[in-house]
Amino acid sequence: MRILHHGAVNGVTGSCHQLYMNDYNSVLIDCGLFQGSEAAGNSNTNQLSIDFNVRTIKALIITHCHIDHVGRIPYLLAAGYTGPIYATQATAALLPLVIEDALKVGVTRDKKLIQACLSLLQNQLIPVPYQKWQTIEVLKIPKEDIKPNEVCYQRQKIRFCPAGHILGSAYVEIELATDKPICRHRLVFSGDLGASYSPLLSSPRAPYRADTLIIESTYGDKRHEHRNLRSQKLQAVIEHAVSDNGVVLIPAFSIGRTQELLYEIEQFIYAAPKNSLWKNIEIIVDSPMAANFTDKYRDFKGLWDKEALGKLKQGRHPLDFEQLYTIDNHQDHLSVVQYLSKRNKPAIVIAASGMCSGGRIVNYLTQFLPDAKADVIFVGYQAQGTPGRDIQRYGPKGGYVDLNGKRITIKAGIHTISGYSAHADQLDLINFVKHIKHKPREIRIVHGDEAAKQALAEKLGLLVPDARILRPSN
Repeated sequence: MRILHHGAVNGVTGSCHQLYMNDYNSVLIDCGLFQGSEAAGNSNTNQLSIDFNVRTIKALIITHCHIDHVGRIPYLLAAGYTGPIYATQATAALLPLVIEDALKVGVTRDKKLIQACLSLLQNQLIPVPYQKWQTIEVLKIPKEDIKPNEVCYQRQKIRFCPAGHILGSAYVEIELATDKPICRHRLVFSGDLGASYSPLLSSPRAPYRADTLIIESTYGDKRHEHRNLRSQKLQAVIEHAVSDNGVVLIPAFSIGRTQELLYEIEQFIYAAPKNSLWKNIEIIVDSPMAANFTDKYRDFKGLWDKEALGKLKQGRHPLDFEQLYTIDNHQDHLSVVQYLSKRNKPAIVIAASGMCSGGRIVNYLTQFLPDAKADVIFVGYQAQGTPGRDIQRYGPKGGYVDLNGKRITIKAGIHTISGYSAHADQLDLINFVKHIKHKPREIRIVHGDEAAKQALAEKLGLLVPDARILRPSN
């Protein structure tokens, strides 16, 4: 057994890990794009093409459908992969939407090519319920090819468990076994774990056993603000920002972050008195993708946590309320940007991309960053080399950012609320490992900057002193 890492080890994007159970059989866990400086640091070949052996791959396993975990799937299919693609039922519903958008934005607008890729994807995609073991068919090795005293795993099965990161997200348990039932090895790939006490989705529960654990470390060196504090801060920042009738921009990923924000904003509106400014603020979601994903969140409301389901029983609609407007086509988007620039009434705009590296948020930023009455609120991780990180870093100093080849002076207010990250923080990650009954003998820390991986490694070294703790690199 061995594990090769094809991304998300020197940073937080490009997640792609290949588990070999023997020389003839492997599975791929995620197949994501590199972003920000991590994309710039890779040649186009390394970034997009599949430069590892596809012939041994018996299954592609998807933890969730963020682009940094699934964006290289079209290239995997083009490289000749024809095997099954396993995902949770909700992820399977979201994935074609994500891939279609990724192809349109980054590859081609040719409808025939896009449809051909989506047809392959749909034919190979297999939805699997949470907590159900799924057997993976593998190539049997003749006994005469197995060396004496060699442990040769011949059987493999997987199980998805809720990760609480976004709708459909999962960590994956993989069990390898020989023909002798007593010889088994359990691996756990965390994918992206969700933060505790997040709205809509329940926090992940640790597995009973993990012999080998591959765990993310995005916030391995940080703690998030408590949910109540982040909610109060968001409300206070918005109320201050719109007191001068300005526009508030919130860059947010279409899946997960947007829905959490809508959930919180609906609560502010619901709890506000009749004459409050909250009753007059227009909430604009300018992203067809986000609107589609919000529909999917409603379709899969059975996965919501008890608090969110309780609001539905009260007759409230936390993802579909009166002051919420969604913008569909591009011409309407351009009209809204101009409309907001000329009016004297507050509004909140939520648009992708979350790191400001593309999408409709760029037009809003170009228009409103030079406006002292405008405000930008960052509620998610901004990777090195992205415009979002530059705005976050230089905006409070009155600096500038380059957007679409133009230098934009920043006069708008810049705010960061870390508690809205959909990722587990250091304490969440430690608790996840702490509650594994049968502790891992090996822990591989991936999906984090070096400082985050180092900090988490030190904490886990104290928690599981007998485990071998690795920080692999490409």
